Amino acid sequence: MSHSPIQIEVPDDDYWQRQISCQYACPVHTDARGYVRAIADGDFEKAYRIARGPNPLASICGRVCGAPCEAACRRGAVDEAISIRGLKRFVTERFGPESFTRETLKPIELLNRVIGAGARDCRGPEELVSFRNSLDPVDGRTGKGEQIAIIGSGPAGLAAAHDLALLGHRPTVFEMEPVPAGMLAFGIPEYRLPRDLIAAEVEVIRSLGVEFICNTQVGQDITFSEIREKFAATLVAVGAKRSRIIPIPGGDGPGILGGVEFLRDVALGDKTSSSSLSSLGERVVVIGGGNVAYDVSRSVVRQISYDVSRSALRQAGIREVHLCCLESVDEMPADDVEIIEGHEEGVLLHPSLGPVSIERNADGAVTGITFQRCLRVFDENKKFSPQFDKADTTFIPADTVVWAIGQRSDVSFIGPEDDIKMNDRGLIQCDMETLRTSASDVYLAGDLAYGPRLLIDAVASGKKVARSIHASLTGQTLRRRDEFVQINLPDYGRERDYEKLKREAIPAVSAEERRTSQTAVVERGYDELSAVTEASRCLDCGVNTIFDSEKCILCGGCADVCPELCLKLVSCDRLTGDDAFGALLQERYLGADLSEMSAIVKDEEKCIRCALCAERCPVGAISMERFGFSCQWSE
Repeated sequence: MSHSPIQIEVPDDDYWQRQISCQYACPVHTDARGYVRAIADGDFEKAYRIARGPNPLASICGRVCGAPCEAACRRGAVDEAISIRGLKRFVTERFGPESFTRETLKPIELLNRVIGAGARDCRGPEELVSFRNSLDPVDGRTGKGEQIAIIGSGPAGLAAAHDLALLGHRPTVFEMEPVPAGMLAFGIPEYRLPRDLIAAEVEVIRSLGVEFICNTQVGQDITFSEIREKFAATLVAVGAKRSRIIPIPGGDGPGILGGVEFLRDVALGDKTSSSSLSSLGERVVVIGGGNVAYDVSRSVVRQISYDVSRSALRQAGIREVHLCCLESVDEMPADDVEIIEGHEEGVLLHPSLGPVSIERNADGAVTGITFQRCLRVFDENKKFSPQFDKADTTFIPADTVVWAIGQRSDVSFIGPEDDIKMNDRGLIQCDMETLRTSASDVYLAGDLAYGPRLLIDAVASGKKVARSIHASLTGQTLRRRDEFVQINLPDYGRERDYEKLKREAIPAVSAEERRTSQTAVVERGYDELSAVTEASRCLDCGVNTIFDSEKCILCGGCADVCPELCLKLVSCDRLTGDDAFGALLQERYLGADLSEMSAIVKDEEKCIRCALCAERCPVGAISMERFGFSCQWSE
């Protein structure tokens, strides 16, 4: 009987880092496993220090991060991923800047506590302490470094300002809105991200000597050239603050809004704009399948409910909010929680529909939208290539249409005289390694550099460009040095029945309660018992089963006892791999008949780190060992 070949990978340091899948997936390399396990152990302050170490916006991410760590979480292959974002919020609420009052918040003390946290099992390259060893303690100094301009105070701009200040420079941030934080404050509804939390996070960055100049639009209140003349380097991090709109018949004229602009008007409480409730009409159709589309839809739901609850005179009409998107429900890019909570609040979802035309009456007012059925969104190569059934159409009545299909950046403040190269799509060109443009003093970060991505991606780009600007201005490149270690854990153990625990849902207020307010926060967050229980589900992927081939007698006892069947005793002639594996096999079994040789192979995706194999081994050939690493920056 023939058997399929088994692909083998010889473990190296990169392999062990990849096993900590949550940290490996995080753009700023947050040791999520580390803070989740600290919560499981009841050490909540340690958990906060680990979460904050690489991420200057940890508290904000605890509320609204897209959580690529959860998507990569190994526990998800067993049942459901660990609620990593919810657990981050749990500890930031207790020890982050939002846990203080304005009178008691001492940002410098908070940062010094993070820097002085001591050794960590898995300290990634973005750790605050990794490039502050020669500059501690943090003292909020303005420093003697260069003056650097940052245009835009969204996540990329804030992260860059934070790290540049830590590196001794003097950043000045220009923001067109009344308060810092850009799209964090004006593109994310307050029911998801409280404004006092944003202010507290920004205050820590301000305490490092960062200056914020708000209500200042570059190109109107100050020219780009004036900024470049005054500052040694300029970082453009304006984000994508303009909505994309598909040009279809009927698309021009009243009754058409952009989702990003709508959310800004709601955040500013602008009752005179076209986004005001009185202007929306009875039926609103939102086009898009992502989080912004749901933010818009749920904000409209709240406006409607608030008006109805406070008005004794009920206006005639149905008052409906429809969300229409190309994707099927399974393909929608919106977070599952957004889809579920939107449904609970009354958002009417219409998947697999593509807009054909916006219909208007004789007076030019919107009456509805005609859609056609979308048969597929992506082709066999996963490229965007929608196909439609033109014979299958749907008409949805509407008074207002809101586009939420994507965003674009506005860099109209940059002119030909600035001598900055653009590509054929009107986007600024930059070196993807240094993030420097064709002008040696101008850099990009966030959406401008990479296109729209997650919030945490913008943070990562801000930190990256900070190092690049520092290297350019000082002539001293920060060089990375990695150290790795394996630590034997003879007393390793796990919580009782940890593998049977189900994911703890993050408590939320009822749909009826949350519909009536734009500011009532939906998620209540975990209490201590729920947080510890949820954290106990973590498989602790930094711990590995290490096999000593010199001791192993190939009895198969480890495979027999494994509850997840992740260990197998197989014939060596079934094994295949890269050159490194081939060399290892040749060295071990030179000239031997591989069909007569046996080996133990392990499927890492299935392993739950229970240690039963180590306990079962009669010769002590299996040990439980923790992999640790430290990434240091030095000039």
